[in-house]
Amino acid sequence: MNKLPSIRNLQYLIKLYELKNFNRAAEACFVSQSTLSAGIQNLEEQLGGQLIERDHKAFVFTDMGEALVVMAKSIVQQASELTQIAHETQNPMSGRLRLGCIPTIAPFLFKPFFTLCKNSYPDLNVQLKEDTTENLLKSLDAGDLDCLILALPVNTAGFHTKVLGEDPFWFVTHKDYPVEKGQVYSYQDFPDESIFLLQKEHCLTEHAVSACQLVDSQKINPLSASSLQTLVAMVECQKGATFIPQMALKTGLLEHSDLKVLRPAAEQASRQIGMVWRQTTRRSLTFNKLTELLKSLLSEFSE
Repeated sequence: MNKLPSIRNLQYLIKLYELKNFNRAAEACFVSQSTLSAGIQNLEEQLGGQLIERDHKAFVFTDMGEALVVMAKSIVQQASELTQIAHETQNPMSGRLRLGCIPTIAPFLFKPFFTLCKNSYPDLNVQLKEDTTENLLKSLDAGDLDCLILALPVNTAGFHTKVLGEDPFWFVTHKDYPVEKGQVYSYQDFPDESIFLLQKEHCLTEHAVSACQLVDSQKINPLSASSLQTLVAMVECQKGATFIPQMALKTGLLEHSDLKVLRPAAEQASRQIGMVWRQTTRRSLTFNKLTELLKSLLSEFSE
């Protein structure tokens, strides 16, 4: 019987394909470059084909190499779940759960979610990774994360997505703006470059602009923030305005600030919060139970 490729060598190949650099891939796998190179070479010898075309300065993946990466991702994902199957069949709410969450949700949702999980499922070890939507989806696809909490809509083709609830947007302005709560207003009433947003890699920016129907780009300030906390500080210092999701307001983001909250001009402006996991996972029961916890938390934010 032919010797099968090792899971470790397949992991080397996947990481090299993702990072396109031997040094960085070796560091990410916590091995030396020579060990990673030897693993790739061992795969080529076992499979009887060239996976990478090399010269002294660069390398490219062959067609066979790219095809193997796709298959390797599925193999590694299933292998990582294999050791947990027997135990989790008896207790699906146990073991390690690697959860990814975007920065406009994690600071406000994770603490109550973590506390609720500990009380309801003490054998479940939840580990959080905070990152942008794009990076989290890549990590989920690579098997580095088990599930994600994201703001929707976003392209989750190839994954299972379950909507957890709505998170309304509110229009936040400096208290000196002559607009009162409940008063009808238009974004056109605000000066050019007076509305501040997060950096474009944060999906909240696109969701807020779309949901709140802000169509005049001249109203948007060219400066941008990397977090909601910084965004609030910019609006306060520049006496501007922005869009803030309700869950952030409910957890006291605007406390001790000189800002006031207005309902956006667009009716029912909101983003959806959803949970995402791989369609091939064997932990669907775990994730479905967690969605019920998250739904209960989101309903508290909407009160």
